Amino acid sequence: RPTLPEYVRQLWARRHFITAFATAKLTAQYSQAKLGQIWQVANPLLNAAVYYFIFGVLMGTSRGVPDYIPFLVTGVFVWTFTQSSIMAGTRAISGSLGLVRALHFPRAALPVSYALQQLQQLLFSMAALVVILLAFGVPVSASWLLIVPALTLQFVFNAGVAMVMARMGAKTPDISQLMPFVLRTWMYVSGVMWSIDRVTDRPGIPNVVHTLLACNPAAVYIDLMRFALIDSFHASQLPHHVWAVAAGWALLAGVGGFIYFWKAEETYGRG
Repeated sequence: RPTLPEYVRQLWARRHFITAFATAKLTAQYSQAKLGQIWQVANPLLNAAVYYFIFGVLMGTSRGVPDYIPFLVTGVFVWTFTQSSIMAGTRAISGSLGLVRALHFPRAALPVSYALQQLQQLLFSMAALVVILLAFGVPVSASWLLIVPALTLQFVFNAGVAMVMARMGAKTPDISQLMPFVLRTWMYVSGVMWSIDRVTDRPGIPNVVHTLLACNPAAVYIDLMRFALIDSFHASQLPHHVWAVAAGWALLAGVGGFIYFWKAEETYGRG
């Protein structure tokens, strides 16, 4: 195993491979489907439609939430970015053993490239999100520029968690069977389909519950994107010091996940 600074240098030297690998994976993902890359947008939109019917119509979570459809679609798109990055990271090593055993390269390139692939897919889908926002009367504003730092912090967080899960998945492949249930539970407490601010303001909800839900990393990044894109989503609905919280989660997951993955570098592909 190389030293940590040397490992960082090796990974940076493979940056072109990481980008090309992510782009190739994205292109090949729907190559067998007749609609091809349209599914990159159709999948999250279909999920949003199902959630709108169940939560917005049947359960009434749309009541009191301005611009609920842009609110919901933004949440689904941003959550899908995190969910897909973690699921892909879980299988990054165990699903690429042929590549790991055949070539010498820093293995962290794999979970990072999968997280980059999901970022590329999100950016591709953003065109549909913009159309939805404009169709429902959400105006273009200068706050849309906040998308860049918000997605950057979320990408660092996703890549860090993907590296943690890649190491765990390399040792115990069965984790990939458990993760869908963990991620589904995480989604339900992240305010994807409902407003954390409005639900936790009800009488009898302890402040600590509101704080835990609001500082949940998935909810933080979703709220930042909603604040950037949706004019009716105000700063008062964000947790205190939200940018510091978002940066803290990115730093903790990014640096911690990278070191955790690096410590097992020599074990990947063996056994």
